[in-house]
Amino acid sequence: DLNKEISDIKGMVDQGAQALVISPLNSEGLDPALDYARTKKVPIMTIDRFLTTKTACQDYIGWVGSDFVVQGQRAFDALSTATGDDCNLAVLLGAAGVNVTDDREKGFEDQMAAKKSKMKVVAKQSADFERAKGQTVTAQLLQAHPEISCLYAHNDEMALGAVAALKDAGKKAGDVKILTIDGTKGAVQGIIDGWISGVIESNPRFG
Repeated sequence: DLNKEISDIKGMVDQGAQALVISPLNSEGLDPALDYARTKKVPIMTIDRFLTTKTACQDYIGWVGSDFVVQGQRAFDALSTATGDDCNLAVLLGAAGVNVTDDREKGFEDQMAAKKSKMKVVAKQSADFERAKGQTVTAQLLQAHPEISCLYAHNDEMALGAVAALKDAGKKAGDVKILTIDGTKGAVQGIIDGWISGVIESNPRFG
């Protein structure tokens, strides 16, 4: 919740925080919190989400993140290999208005076009990077498009939700090839168990 994040940041400043490291919910909308922190001379460093309405070194110190476009490109390459570059693709998009979502999708789509892929995109829908929504959205997509045979999730939580939906639908491990991004323990276990075909992790020291 963006409003809660703004109030939380202001609250931490009021409680005496001398510096803040935050992962913004969205790429825009945090202006009131950042402006408040700056008036109180509390420096802010951001991770993961890139702020599009503020200027680094001026409104905040800077940003630490990965090259999310390259992550998307690598995700396509891995899924193409896992499927022989021939499958009916569903995409679980991350939250709207976030650079991570835009970049991971751009990288995937650009690579798909560059490689003249035979994959067919049959569905795309946002699941907000959340496991529960990943499960709900995947269940809906499977009903509407039973031909889905591969899935690209913008993060591991949505992918694990998709796995739950596939199990509920009576699918077996490997029936739908899943490629995801982040490298969390649950997703890596999914590879071992056969439900996930690959996980992209570009920086093990990210945090």
